[in-house]
Amino acid sequence: MDLNLLWFMLLGVLLTGYAILDGFDLGVGILHLGARGNEERRIFLNSIGPLWDGNEVWLVTFGGALFAAFPHAYATAFSAYYLPFMLLLVALIGRAVSMEFRSKRDAPSWRRFFDLCFCGASALAALLFGVAVGSAMKGLPIGADMEFSGSVLDMLGPYPVLVGLLVVALFAMHGSIYLYLKTEGELQRRIHGWMWSTFGVFMVLYVLTTIYTLVDVPHAIRNFREYPWTWIVVVLNVLAVANIPRAIHLGRPAYAFVSSCACIAALVFLFGAALYPHLLISSAAIPAGASFNAEWSLDIYNAASSQKTLAIMAIIAAIGMPFVLAYTIAIYWTFRGKVELGKFSY
Repeated sequence: MDLNLLWFMLLGVLLTGYAILDGFDLGVGILHLGARGNEERRIFLNSIGPLWDGNEVWLVTFGGALFAAFPHAYATAFSAYYLPFMLLLVALIGRAVSMEFRSKRDAPSWRRFFDLCFCGASALAALLFGVAVGSAMKGLPIGADMEFSGSVLDMLGPYPVLVGLLVVALFAMHGSIYLYLKTEGELQRRIHGWMWSTFGVFMVLYVLTTIYTLVDVPHAIRNFREYPWTWIVVVLNVLAVANIPRAIHLGRPAYAFVSSCACIAALVFLFGAALYPHLLISSAAIPAGASFNAEWSLDIYNAASSQKTLAIMAIIAAIGMPFVLAYTIAIYWTFRGKVELGKFSY
């Protein structure tokens, strides 16, 4: 068994789980200011209240697995993304603090402040995730010593920002479909319109990002020529995107939510397929005729831990993952159905 490949795939599974679960969580935050009045905003908060901290466990596990399985990539990534990661931590902490502190005082200005913080932090987190993905696709100035030799400005540019906006729109759409499932009455009817508008914005950015990727990031499709079966996922991704408005039109929001989850999973797969076997692509000293420096890039072999370490981690993952999945399923089953505000609600 190729343990390096196994852990590359497991990282993909963890990233997919986080993107799907915390995606609607962040989407609810992005749409938070669209709610009218205190009661509607409390409904928004309580739709994700029992779930948000469990969703973020997937991100923590992803970071821990990356550190243990591919320590060189972990070190270089944190050197490169130090400032964005600090901003991301501030955003994630700000979301949690806003949810917990908003109801501690019955003052409009107090609540308005934490409403703004919750919405802003959610949008910032989604944007930073997208910018990180976009800059990883374009490549980073990494030298022969596996060290990042650039600045934070090297991670910015039209393409990373465009991917960041795409992720914000994707999570907003994902969150609006989730909110439709959790609400009722007049609020639900308004959210029905949000599903259409967020899908429209996502669709425009999806098309623009796809065109930009094909034109400006040619190495993103190199593996699709070597592994033709990956085009099946491309087709499934397009079908999932197309099925979202169809399901909304047919009045089947659960079907639309499943399609949104499938769309996110396919996009994470395509991101991994574009990078494989690399984890971080070097844009320094690019040879003539190439679009990145493969020799200086960090891949699943030159950035990995020892085979013994990877084997021990695989055993631990085989034991632990079923418990994580069981916990996630139990929590979502327990808090299924419409949101009901009570004495101990946010």
